[in-house]
Amino acid sequence: MRALRLHPPGGIEDLRVDEVEPPQPRPGQVLVRVHAAAVTRDELAWPTDRLPAIPSYELSGVLAEDGDGLSAGAEVFALTPFDRDGVAADYALVPVAVLAPKPRSLSHVQAAAVPMPGLSAWQALMVHGGLQPGERVSVTGAHGGVGHVAVQLARSRGAALVEEGEPCDLLFDTTGGEALARSAGQAGRIVTIAAETPGAHYFIVEPNREQLLEVARLIDAGELRPQIDSLFPLAEAQAAFTRSAARGKHGKVVLRVID
Repeated sequence: MRALRLHPPGGIEDLRVDEVEPPQPRPGQVLVRVHAAAVTRDELAWPTDRLPAIPSYELSGVLAEDGDGLSAGAEVFALTPFDRDGVAADYALVPVAVLAPKPRSLSHVQAAAVPMPGLSAWQALMVHGGLQPGERVSVTGAHGGVGHVAVQLARSRGAALVEEGEPCDLLFDTTGGEALARSAGQAGRIVTIAAETPGAHYFIVEPNREQLLEVARLIDAGELRPQIDSLFPLAEAQAAFTRSAARGKHGKVVLRVID
């Protein structure tokens, strides 16, 4: 099968599509035929201690086999664990515990753009931020991959969105830097995924099937919609990761694995 792999020393120019053996089934995991996989800025720095490694931790695809109560042919999507190979390949072995049914209203390309932003936004606002209906919320990087989902999620939960720098009950920071500095003094609570910052609660998103089911429900109800910045075939992964690192994106960068 084809797999995108990051080779030493680990730069964008070290990404290559290789022919590799399909992963072997393991207890609690199931083989997924990957249709699309999304990429995240800076993720090539995550597996530098275990190269060569497959990047991308968001997928949408079809179960290639029965397993653990799941039927072959079911359409699924997921955020996969970061401590192992990713999913930018024809097939990926994914823990059953993180898989959720793909939103019916989305294509595979659209669904692949959901898991990281959707779970980051949910965990920031609902888990770490304790968002309540009627509160004022500000989101830095509101047009980015995570920010545009957070804005929609906050509205769906009855919050009022305010611009950066305006007084708010909860500030969700996705960018750090000057945007956070402009807004921090006006916020009652601050949650960030950018970097550890005094006075802010920093967290790293975690796979969570139940939360992903809630996000999928909101999508199929028309309250959330992912935005695709750009789409690249697997063979053009270097261009995809270059785009992911660029400023001014609107939404996620996605790799189309299957035509």
